[in-house]
Amino acid sequence: MMANKELYQFLLNKTWQLTEQWYESLDKNDPAGVYSSEDPKVIETLKQQNYEFHVNFCKVFDETISESQFYKDFEKWIEIIVKDEEHLRTPVPFILREFFRVQNQYLDLIEEFVGSSENKYSYEIINEWNRAIIKNFHLIIAAFTEESHKYSESRLESQREMINELSSPVISLSDNLALLPLVGDIDTIRAKHILESTLKQCSDQKIDHLLIDLSGVVIVDTMVAHQIFELIATLDLLGIKSTLSGIRPEIAQTSVQIGIDFSNISIVSTLKQAINKFM
Repeated sequence: MMANKELYQFLLNKTWQLTEQWYESLDKNDPAGVYSSEDPKVIETLKQQNYEFHVNFCKVFDETISESQFYKDFEKWIEIIVKDEEHLRTPVPFILREFFRVQNQYLDLIEEFVGSSENKYSYEIINEWNRAIIKNFHLIIAAFTEESHKYSESRLESQREMINELSSPVISLSDNLALLPLVGDIDTIRAKHILESTLKQCSDQKIDHLLIDLSGVVIVDTMVAHQIFELIATLDLLGIKSTLSGIRPEIAQTSVQIGIDFSNISIVSTLKQAINKFM
């Protein structure tokens, strides 16, 4: 870390001024995101977040703060911004643009500080200050981008899990009869989830017989066909009988080609027939 008490104090005294100047110079015409919000609470929060950035960043010139502590403090700030709902609705390129605009604010401040110091500092020291600003902004931007990506992936995974839960419900039809309607494309990952979720739901609901309707399934590959067969076989081991309905010709053809034997499995043409048969 670079040690210069005068520069640090100079920057620290400019924090709120930097925030106000930054906000006033924002492009409020952005089509979406936090920067174009007209909500007073959002604006107040945005300014506070920007101010806290400055308070943290000034410490790059604070001789009492270690480099590790500097980055640790910024990790907390980055985590807050990444999880902030308003920033989540803001395109990442817009956020990165503001990082670079703030970086230019600091480079301008170095010039202002040097200009008021009557040639007190050498070219080498001034150059080191500028390089320190650019280096640390790049590190912060990289850390923000990485954390943003990780959080987005985590949210997407949670959404996928929720969709999978909603897309493979075991619907109770009577005390011991239930229906599993499968709709849409089933890939290997979803097939695995269906297997695990169905077994749990059947066990929780104490189901004796499960109707599995495939009329809403368009494509089934070799692995998925095996998974469906594995589901039926596992249910059978648990004492739960299965009846398939709505098998499309292409799915039946795929099953025959890979050698899956449905001869011992109860099959009907339509879901209506299945319900009428067992209710």
